[in-house]
Amino acid sequence: MFNTVPDRRPERQAASVAFGGRGSQGSPASGWRALIAAALACASLVGCASATDVVATDKPGTYTVAASATGGRMAWARAHEHAMTEARDYCERRGMLTSVTTESVSGVQMLTEHGSSVNFECHPKF
Repeated sequence: MFNTVPDRRPERQAASVAFGGRGSQGSPASGWRALIAAALACASLVGCASATDVVATDKPGTYTVAASATGGRMAWARAHEHAMTEARDYCERRGMLTSVTTESVSGVQMLTEHGSSVNFECHPKF
């Protein structure tokens, strides 16, 4: 007639609350909040890239530009692409083509700042 088996529900609910949940009583909005928080955490790993101004080197007709990027495993690719774009834009504004002479890359560890330094020349279009 009486239930002699103890109810395990409070233990499960207590464990759920300990991990940040609300047990079976949670609202649908809390699921959306968790999803949005996870999306923001992933977006923060994407990072951004920045570049220096193009500077003439001591060798006539040779220029250099450096770019850096942070966040994620592919930050080096963003730094490289940003430096190459700056070099290409610099030469195109002068009606010329870009010729990269050297590139140095730094920071290959994940979640560190990655850098790319490009030395280049601008040559006339034929």
